[in-house]
Amino acid sequence: MRTRNQTYLLLIFLIGLSACSKHSVGPAVLKADNYRHHVEHFNRMEDENKVNAVPNAQSWDWMKANIPLFDCPQDNFQEIYYYRWWTFRKHIHKTPQGFIITEFLVDRNYADKYNMISCALGHHIYEGRWLHNQQYLDDYVHTWFRGNEGGRMKKLLTFSSWTADALYNRYKVNRDRTFVLDMLPDLQSEYQAWEKDRRTASGLFWQTDVKDGMEESLSGGRREQNARPTINSYMYGNAKAIAELARLKGDSATKGFYELKADTLKKLIIEKLWNPETRFFETVKKGGSGGFAGVREAIGYIPWYFNLPDEKQDEAWQQVIDPKGFRAPFGLTTAERRHPDFRTHGCCKCEWDGAVWPFATSQTLTGMANRMNASDAKTLTDTTYFRLMELYVESQYYRGKPYIGEYLDETTGYWLKGDQERSRYYNHSTFNDLVISGLVGLRPREDDTIEVNPLIPQEKWGWFCLDNVLYQGNILTIIWDKDGSHYKKGKGLQVLVNGKKAGSSEKIERLLIKQV
Repeated sequence: MRTRNQTYLLLIFLIGLSACSKHSVGPAVLKADNYRHHVEHFNRMEDENKVNAVPNAQSWDWMKANIPLFDCPQDNFQEIYYYRWWTFRKHIHKTPQGFIITEFLVDRNYADKYNMISCALGHHIYEGRWLHNQQYLDDYVHTWFRGNEGGRMKKLLTFSSWTADALYNRYKVNRDRTFVLDMLPDLQSEYQAWEKDRRTASGLFWQTDVKDGMEESLSGGRREQNARPTINSYMYGNAKAIAELARLKGDSATKGFYELKADTLKKLIIEKLWNPETRFFETVKKGGSGGFAGVREAIGYIPWYFNLPDEKQDEAWQQVIDPKGFRAPFGLTTAERRHPDFRTHGCCKCEWDGAVWPFATSQTLTGMANRMNASDAKTLTDTTYFRLMELYVESQYYRGKPYIGEYLDETTGYWLKGDQERSRYYNHSTFNDLVISGLVGLRPREDDTIEVNPLIPQEKWGWFCLDNVLYQGNILTIIWDKDGSHYKKGKGLQVLVNGKKAGSSEKIERLLIKQV
């Protein structure tokens, strides 16, 4: 006889299977069970410290029903890809109000109900948009915005947010028009709340670094009300997204209203937060009325996350390849290494004065991929992007095992909270979204064109495949097989839609394919 828990887990599995449209045919090239050994290893390598909606014993069934499959010749890339889905699944929690996604597995005293923390909500949506079963994100977002007797949870606005942008970019993947238009009033209300509490006389928004989830930074402090590239970029991205959602609804007045807000913010960010001397977006002290903070920080790349800057600001990207800038042996630092106060705040207290944080790494790499896809980016190359992704992969190990935690030493790769239970499986960043939309290059669009532009150097990998991608109701497969010998499906770069070839090229390059 099935137990109640077994029945519930079976229901989750079946929902995942049914999430694909009637056109879905499953993976066309890769065989899911060829990657099961990764999950069996993860299940064996350590104790299961907390069980949420899907326990370790059911993790492979859940992953098989929900995730895109990824195959490549570099074992660590493949291992960390599956590891990050395995850990993401740990954070899915069933509540009386539906599914939610946590940041920490262990309870935190500053969290909201159900141990929810809003700091990484945007990351959770960007990562989770590739799951076949979108009920997890639907419930999660509804709980945040309507779980407090129909209103927002009390701590939704504790941290700066790019939720509207994330939901619009999720819409590009799942085309769930009903959900995003239903959320539009909530997103407008949230935007207005930030305007009321955080807008300065200059027109910019202010925030303390701790409310950005970036406490003890070199540019500010827990109580300093500074105009930061973070919240201002987020508000720009949210305004653009709300305008696009209003367009979908056919509400031209709201569309125009938020487009004006976005245009005004873009002008202010470039005029007031771009430091022409350092050639970088910087924090401005005291809510925008003071001077520049005098330090380049990773948050200066967040404007590219929302495609805000012009080509005139491209010089900033030189700092990601400069060892005196952000380039360190184990990744991108959160402050420039040349600064005299770099890593001066001690260790292991959540300081953002230079150590490597995956939260910031994933924001920077998302911004970099956006810039490289926008137009000719002379400062950046596929080789640069790949190497930074490679460093990100290499950093996600601890004591010889796959690991994702809070932050790490930039020169040794040592996880600074690695032995603390709170840090284990820290769900505070993206990785798989970077593989899918950056490295393999599936660029979500609202229209009927499939755009694929891999950011992988031409001669780096002889083959790779991303399969079982649920995208706008179809299953996509992206294959690179240089000489056709590995997958035996033909040479070059190919995109399959529901198992049928839709576009190809002899080399790795941008493909634009009109969906039928």
